[in-house]
Amino acid sequence: MTIHIDLQIETENKQLPSSDQLSLWANKAHQSKEIETEITIRIVDIEESTDLNHTYRGKDSPTNVLSFPFEAPTGIDIHLLGDIPLGDLVICAPVVEREAKEQEKESIAHWAHMVVHGVLHLQGYDHIEDEEALVMEGLETKIMMELDYPAPYQDQELS
Repeated sequence: MTIHIDLQIETENKQLPSSDQLSLWANKAHQSKEIETEITIRIVDIEESTDLNHTYRGKDSPTNVLSFPFEAPTGIDIHLLGDIPLGDLVICAPVVEREAKEQEKESIAHWAHMVVHGVLHLQGYDHIEDEEALVMEGLETKIMMELDYPAPYQDQELS
């Protein structure tokens, strides 16, 4: 089963991954292979990312990726919706590009990591507590290496 992507591009940045790449990365990170699901990936500029980060996280700066898991309204049977919505990812193109340069990573690898990271968040993974972070980061590393990208965290190798 696959994740279907609704892609929204709201950036002036022209150096973006293709919809096929975004789909590959999202599907690789999808842990529940037995259901059809969909996500929205919205690629934005600094202003929208800053506004959303302020509204939902109380931070007055842009961020690389925001994840908004789908929550069905009370009384709605999500199984009647067709593809079950997983949620929305908002990715800030200028932040991803800046971070890739700062971290001396290939841009495409950092984009892949942001999609994998965001899709894992949509499925309930988190990295606030150290133990949760170990699980999530280990899964991210495994997925990224299966996609033939380097481990996303400095000095991290899959054992």
